[in-house]
Parts: sequence; C-alpha cells; structure tokens
Amino acid sequence: MARQPRLVLPGEMHHVLQRGHNRQPIFMDDADRRLYLDQLREATRLHGVQVHAYVLMPNHVHLLATPAEPQSLARAMQTLGRRYVGPFNQRHQRSGTLWEGRFRTALVETPRHFLEALVYVEQHPVRAGLTERASDHPWSSARHHLGFHRDPLIAEHRDYWLLGNTPFEREAQVRRALDQPQADDWLERMGRHAHTGWPLMSPEAMHALAHAQGRVLAPRPRGRPAVVPVQRSNASPDP
Repeated sequence: MARQPRLVLPGEMHHVLQRGHNRQPIFMDDADRRLYLDQLREATRLHGVQVHAYVLMPNHVHLLATPAEPQSLARAMQTLGRRYVGPFNQRHQRSGTLWEGRFRTALVETPRHFLEALVYVEQHPVRAGLTERASDHPWSSARHHLGFHRDPLIAEHRDYWLLGNTPFEREAQVRRALDQPQADDWLERMGRHAHTGWPLMSPEAMHALAHAQGRVLAPRPRGRPAVVPVQRSNASPDP
C-alpha cells in the first residue's frame, strides 16, 4: 500500500516521532544527546520551526513542533540528520543509516489537545520506567515547563499561555497534569496517530480540514461497504 503523503500545515502544531533503525539506540551517551539537541536547535531555527516540547529516549525522539512553511519541518529534520548521523557514526565507529525510515508526523488540534499532547511527550520516561517523575529526566522539556531551568530550545506554544496568567500558575497546571497518569485509551490513540500520520482532531475539525484540503484524512473502515437494500414500490408504474 502506498504511504500517505505527509500533512503539514504552517502555523499548526505537529507531533513528530523519529525512531532508530530496528529500534537500535540513537544515543550512546550524554555527548550524543547534547549534540542532538544542539543540532536540533540550529536546524529548527534555520528552517523556521518552533519546538514546544521534546523527549529523548534511548532509541527514539518525540517532538511537538510548529513549522512556518509547508516544507519547514522536512528541511529541519533533514538538516538535523545530516549534522547528527555523521558525527555519531564517527564517534562510535559505525556506518550506515541510523533512522527507521522517514520521520513520522501527525497534526494535533489545539487548544483541544495541547496539554494532553505535552504531557504525553514529557511522561515518556516515567511510562518507560526510566524515572519516577518526569522532572527527573534531564533530556526532555519537562524541567523547563516546571520552572527548574530555561531551555533555549523551547518556544512556547500560544496555548501554553492559556494555562495561567503567571509563570507560577502555568507551571502548577503542568505539574498537576504530569503527576497524573494518562488513560490507556488516550495513550493508544496518541501512539496510533503518531505512527500512521492521521491528524489528531475532533470529527468536526477533521471533516472541515478534509474538505479544505481535498483529501482523505482518516482511515476508511475495513471490509466492503455495506450493501443498502433497494426499496421497491408496490405502486403501478405510470402508463
């Protein structure tokens, strides 16, 4: 089956997933992680992409990001790949590809799903059993959003400011959300959209966007279409 073309809308937030080939590690040590974040910051600035949240896991990365132009996201990730994979291979005496194909991305409806998506990304180390709290993981944006330090990579999304009138209120809102495990059905839904690329939106918003884009934005139901029985009239035909 032909892969669906990416849907990237300028000015809208997207969930980005980048995995290691065959689930292999993409970071061997903290030097790798620092290099990745440095190159991510430079690549996104160069190509007009704002990063709102991130987490570095042993064999994959999640981002929430907003591109300025239709090709901004793809160009930023291509630049990042060129600048990271070469030094990584050289340092660790390896060759060949590092990534599992192209990066995956899914549009996220905001403000409807902004905080949920933020928590989904920043809770990854907790769900994976790497840390007890999101703030314990040094390689994510959680500490930034909790007020522990200022992360130069992060550009706050417009909906972040709606979480409270002061930094304390916004940090408290994020802290409460990060302290609560997310429901299994939400985790499954977020993961499914990340892997398939289908937008994460309400049915109403999906319908409007599909009409505007002139393309299908949700998977069709499996199986053959239901057969609608023909209603026959008992009336005599006109002469």
